[in-house]
Amino acid sequence: MSEATRRSLRTFVQSAVALAVALPAIVDASGVAAGLPWAAGAAAAAATLSRIMALESVQRLLPRPLRTGADDGRELAALLRSERRRG
Repeated sequence: MSEATRRSLRTFVQSAVALAVALPAIVDASGVAAGLPWAAGAAAAAATLSRIMALESVQRLLPRPLRTGADDGRELAALLRSERRRG
């Protein structure tokens, strides 16, 4: 599994958990203003999960397909170069 796929899966899991936190408010909300604090809470939950999942101790607990490698940013740099060539 490529690193990009792993990152996508991790982002999906983090977003799904954050959405689950906000779902009751989304269902009950009658307007945007009423749901705004829950949206902020969901964003905070996603950011917190992202940071927690980046910890080395948590990395060891994750299944191998969801772990990220210590590539020193080389893969990200290669991805950025390929995107620049496309656009």
